[in-house]
Amino acid sequence: MILVTGATGQLGSAILAALRTRGADVIGSSRQDILGMRTIDFDDASKISFADVETLVLVSAGEAEDDVVIARHEAAITAAERDGVAHIIYTSVTTAGNHLAFALAHRWTEQRLARGTAQWTILRNGLYAELFGSLLTWSGPRLVSAFGAGALAAVTRGDLAEAAANVAMSPSDHAGQYLDLVGPPITAADVAHGLDVPLEEITLAARRASYEESGLKSFQPAMLMSIHTAVRHGFLAEPGGELAGVLGRGPADTVSAAVGISSSGRSL
Repeated sequence: MILVTGATGQLGSAILAALRTRGADVIGSSRQDILGMRTIDFDDASKISFADVETLVLVSAGEAEDDVVIARHEAAITAAERDGVAHIIYTSVTTAGNHLAFALAHRWTEQRLARGTAQWTILRNGLYAELFGSLLTWSGPRLVSAFGAGALAAVTRGDLAEAAANVAMSPSDHAGQYLDLVGPPITAADVAHGLDVPLEEITLAARRASYEESGLKSFQPAMLMSIHTAVRHGFLAEPGGELAGVLGRGPADTVSAAVGISSSGRSL
């Protein structure tokens, strides 16, 4: 059986759906009691059970400080090893993402898997095209960006879910691999062109100020700012990787995905 953690989240639910369309013997897990899912709370290590699970798709447990995320991942991996899970597939961050403020917990988890007892595959996911679109804001009719002329080798969430499902269907074919799953570079100008609107460029300081009273969690502005500056200064623009090979086709249109998200955030 395959188990997908975080199956009520956007990526986890998409992976679960992709596996179901392939006819896999799969179940999702959630922290809440949900019919048809296994209840697993990584913050309660004593109650984590991966009994009868052969392949675990461990969707990264973000939305917290590094120490919390790392403790959750340690609890999940330890339980998986104890319960005899044969293969763990982990959704990490792109190889180019070491400069990002949330990379540390991902790299720690990769190292933990490498010294563990289960077989593993690391999916080094590029940043979502949908996230790129959501980080562009509006000022009247103008799209506002702090990305400068920088590009992001983005990938759609759907492509990452399909890639994870493909690996989970034949995990032994990818044992011990680090798969860099990034798509073609896109820019804020591409998104503005797709929306047929003018683009207004702002500084990093202006973007940081916009987060000060945004209601974000205390650790989130630093994480978001690391994306802005990494894109702006060319650290996340390199295309390539193994995405097309894992998908068996070319990547989906990332500009359209970003345009769709940006358009939905526009005040009418």
